[in-house]
Amino acid sequence: MINSTSNPSRQKKGFGMHPHSGIATLTYMIEGEMAYEDTTGKSGILPNGGVEWMSAGNGVWHDAQPVSDAPITGFQLWIALPAAQENGPAHSVYLAASQVARQGPAQVLLGRYGAAQSSIPAPQGMNYLAVKLKDGEHWRYTPPAGHSVAWLAINAGHLDAGGPISAGELAIFEESDRPIDFVAKGDTHFVLGSAVKHPHDLVTGYYSVHTSKAALNQGELEIERIGAVLREQGRL
Repeated sequence: MINSTSNPSRQKKGFGMHPHSGIATLTYMIEGEMAYEDTTGKSGILPNGGVEWMSAGNGVWHDAQPVSDAPITGFQLWIALPAAQENGPAHSVYLAASQVARQGPAQVLLGRYGAAQSSIPAPQGMNYLAVKLKDGEHWRYTPPAGHSVAWLAINAGHLDAGGPISAGELAIFEESDRPIDFVAKGDTHFVLGSAVKHPHDLVTGYYSVHTSKAALNQGELEIERIGAVLREQGRL
């Protein structure tokens, strides 16, 4: 799941303390700054251009609030974790823009592109890139072997990718590992994901996604346990 976050109204609206299990989230801050806190013990400021990786595993709670009333823009990607990791320990990584690997016009948020590899310890079999193209620029993305699923979401500008795609739109490509060609129509900024297809059905809860009902129940019990501790501490 990909979620676009935009708050141009200059009102401080955050996400509040909330739980997840069975998934990882990747938050890419395009504009603005967010103050973060999570129950792995980390807290700080996610700066403009920064990246937050939150692997919920068996259960975690986290919070994100705008630092000021300045506009914020970003994307948050939800990733279903493999069965071997969906009930594992929660862990988080926070990167400044300068710590994000780059190859050509692409920042490598997850996975590897060319010689650039993300420092985030994400599951194998996925790439997630943030790409900026100038007006008229052509760029070809060749998915790694086995990456038959690909999609993109545009933050600003327009693309021709076998058809027109505009800012605010999400495009899902036909299942294939063939190269994808992009031509920018105006200066364009977008995120692109490719991956090996997830082999499991998705079993969903309110904030959780797992591969089985048993795994979901285990994660939701841990969420309840952590929530009780947070309430005792006056944090909920």
